[in-house]
Amino acid sequence: MSDKWLDEIKWTPDGLVPAIAQDAASGRVLMFAWMNREALQKTQENGEAYYWSRSRGRLWHKGEESGHVQKVLGIRIDCDADVILLDIEQSGGIACHTGRESCFYRQFDGGEWVVRDAVMKDPREIYQ
Repeated sequence: MSDKWLDEIKWTPDGLVPAIAQDAASGRVLMFAWMNREALQKTQENGEAYYWSRSRGRLWHKGEESGHVQKVLGIRIDCDADVILLDIEQSGGIACHTGRESCFYRQFDGGEWVVRDAVMKDPREIYQ
């Protein structure tokens, strides 16, 4: 397969593109991360999500520590070719390192951030 599809992406100056992972069944946004060219290519080739971890400074296979891998069912790009949307099936139903389904578990309400989603599994049990 040609790399032309990767060349069509508008990468940031540091070689990244924002990536949103959404549950393919419900449409709920589960997380946001960054991808570099290698991460996106490996995601397409292997059918599981890979991201570029800015904090670790390395490629990161989602679920490599937690076991909560993301099976990628579809890859989309927005109209400006500068954001990736992954339709995923989340292993274990937990996408967030806090042990919740989604990283977007807090909602602005009455001038404060209110937790709306319960912890499904204690992170201390996930990351030992």
